[in-house]
Amino acid sequence: MHTLESIFKEIKKIFGESPDLKSRILDVPNGRIGYTFLDSVCSDDKISEFFMKSTLNLTGDDLFKELQNKIANSNIKKITSIDEVLKVLPNGFTCVFVEGKNDIIAIETKGELDRGVSEASSEAVIRGPRDSFTENFMTNLGLLRKRIKDPNLWIKELTIGKRTETKIAIAYIHGIAREKSIKKIEKTLRNIDIDGILDSGYIREYLIQDKKTVFPMVISTERPDLTCQSLLNGKIVIMVENTPIVLLCPSIFTDFFHSPEDFYQKNLNVNFSRILRFLSFIITLLLPAFYIAITTFNPEIIPDELLFSIIKQRSNVPFPTAFEVFLLMLAFELLRETDIRMPQSMGTAISVVGGLILGDAAVSAGIVSPISIIIIAITSICGLLFSDVDMINALRLWRFLFLLAGSFLGVIGIVVMGLIFITNMCSISFLDVPYMMSIAPFNLEDNKDSILKFPTPKLIKRPSFLTKSNPYRQKEVKHEKD
Repeated sequence: MHTLESIFKEIKKIFGESPDLKSRILDVPNGRIGYTFLDSVCSDDKISEFFMKSTLNLTGDDLFKELQNKIANSNIKKITSIDEVLKVLPNGFTCVFVEGKNDIIAIETKGELDRGVSEASSEAVIRGPRDSFTENFMTNLGLLRKRIKDPNLWIKELTIGKRTETKIAIAYIHGIAREKSIKKIEKTLRNIDIDGILDSGYIREYLIQDKKTVFPMVISTERPDLTCQSLLNGKIVIMVENTPIVLLCPSIFTDFFHSPEDFYQKNLNVNFSRILRFLSFIITLLLPAFYIAITTFNPEIIPDELLFSIIKQRSNVPFPTAFEVFLLMLAFELLRETDIRMPQSMGTAISVVGGLILGDAAVSAGIVSPISIIIIAITSICGLLFSDVDMINALRLWRFLFLLAGSFLGVIGIVVMGLIFITNMCSISFLDVPYMMSIAPFNLEDNKDSILKFPTPKLIKRPSFLTKSNPYRQKEVKHEKD
């Protein structure tokens, strides 16, 4: 039988003599007890409240059983090995040893290391709840439970990462979400064998690793209201410990043109916004390529007065139109990247000043023409309507591909690249759901909340590709005539 001193010495050695590992041995009537904890993740107040007070009046012969009964903590468990001790200590547990006993008491005394619930920083909240997910795993689950009080909100917990042992939650509403998709996601996650998971982005890569597309197939969000809307529709939510970003899957192309506020406003206003987003998508994707194509290969398409104006503006520019546009797009991407990476206090100022000074100086020096700056400015403004980072990056790549096609083959090149683009989008699926679902293949019922949104009382059914067993979200509302 090992002494308490030898046990604590062994644990200290395994943790590399870490200074935040604390241990203490107490002499009590009828024996000795000891406890150890990591000071960096535990709260001294909780240790005093839940454990130290319980040791004041120990009088029985069975110290272990008496401690189990007296410790006033709802999260207490019995463990039987040092290996289990090594797992629970970094999770904020205090481990209590009784000399002469093989069993160990683990008490949760976790400190408050996470920020409180605050407003989402990566998504603008115009109307609706202001709270957002945090890095605290249980807080995030609570934000879901607060909104969906149905006991059919089921949560499966996994642990992934040999070194980080990160908690992963798969949340869904039993009876609505497809069991086949749940099992497929769970199988994929259980097969992950990696040292550590630090963010939900790691999980996303494993889920969609064999998909030949740069467009996002999983929505990343900080907003609990969007997450609960998705759960009620039949989607599956993946939550990762220590990150406020959760994943919603499966997601289709049109989901990235929607906003959580769409259900908080009149459908006419929502439809106008969605049409703007679709038009912006087309403009930001095709406008630079189309400008190069018609000015280089098909100038007869341009009205004469506008053509003469463009020729006059470009008379002093030494570079071809394609190189000029490419240069401007590259400059904008550099400014955008600078704006993202710099601290908020100075990032916006740098991008604004940089854009104004560089644009004006480039026109004055005859490096670029004013019409090209207007084209790139319109393209950039339309691209800013999308907040999802993966969607922005996908648009950037395809914009350059269309630009190259238009530079070499003109309008014909744009048409060919467009066919490749459509074929790629229509050929991919995730969790057996086509990416272009409700458009191709076309489904009238699903299109009630796709490109356009019908009034909420008319949205009787959930999306057919998300659920089969429970298709109705509400009963049809019949209005009586006055």
